[in-house]
Amino acid sequence: MGVDYYKVLQVDRNAKDDDLKKAYRKLAMKWHPDKNPNNKKDAEAKFKTISEAYDVLSDPQKRAIYDQYGEEGLKGQMPPPGASGFSGMSSNGGGSANFSFNPRNADDIFSEFFGFSSPFGGMGDNMGGSRGGPGRQFPRSMFGDDIFSQFGGASGGEGSSSMHPRKMAAIERPLPCSLEDLYTGTTKKMKISRDTTDPTRRTTEVEEIIAIEVKPGWKKGTKITFPEKGNEQPGFIPSDLVFIIDEKPHAVFKRDNNDLVATQKISLLEALTGYTAQVTTLDGRNLTIPVNSVISPTYEEVVKGEGMPIPKEPTRKGNLRVKFNIKFPTRLTSDQKTGIKRLLTSS
Repeated sequence: MGVDYYKVLQVDRNAKDDDLKKAYRKLAMKWHPDKNPNNKKDAEAKFKTISEAYDVLSDPQKRAIYDQYGEEGLKGQMPPPGASGFSGMSSNGGGSANFSFNPRNADDIFSEFFGFSSPFGGMGDNMGGSRGGPGRQFPRSMFGDDIFSQFGGASGGEGSSSMHPRKMAAIERPLPCSLEDLYTGTTKKMKISRDTTDPTRRTTEVEEIIAIEVKPGWKKGTKITFPEKGNEQPGFIPSDLVFIIDEKPHAVFKRDNNDLVATQKISLLEALTGYTAQVTTLDGRNLTIPVNSVISPTYEEVVKGEGMPIPKEPTRKGNLRVKFNIKFPTRLTSDQKTGIKRLLTSS
């Protein structure tokens, strides 16, 4: 088939007119010779190929011939006998085509899109161009925006080749919080520094204090986003600043989803005869928890409603689960063994 115009424009074979226009805009801006002064010869060749591909695929007649007979059939002016459906076919039924492929000038196509032959150099109020001729004045934008600020020649940014500024990647920072912070909720104040640009593109570093409201019950990994609080850069939308909750270890409690788990050390005697647990909650209250059951190594005493607040229902809380680490004696005398056997056997 020769040159694959669909691959040149990076579109599929079912591409619609809008797809072709978007692809052409992007690639023509990238490979315009004036944007590639250090590689002008190769850029010019690619620019012409991109323009030719758009010229063919955006014209229904040319595209139909190209799809059926390829580049050779299109440029050779000789679709095989029996071809039909093209304007210019002879009416004598012989099947020979009078279609003639006349590629359009690449600068002409570019000018139709952008209103000027080059946005990268020689921009004045009046610009010469292949379409306008000397002194032709082109509109600053054909798309409702100041197109000059969108292009790489104006901003120098790689992301400026599209018609809309790209947003810079989000900046993520950890926000360490104690379990008490996450239990009661808190407001943390952070000082941030970022670069801003004025209309003259001069960069200035500014400092700002931002308040981060931490809600009761929030979990590790919760994200708080401050839109467009990152550095400003010409041709880009500033990045979002994202804080990610990180939970500090606690001396008493471990968190299990919405539950709090506390482990207490007890003796074997306490495990067998009864124990009263004393627990200070994260908001400073003292709980007295009598345990009347025999405590096995896997036993848990559950106190309902004394866990972490549930974020979506802050009036409700998870549970407090008290686990036990039972200290067994390292040795027993013969009399102790006999006494224990007697007690356990009689029970």
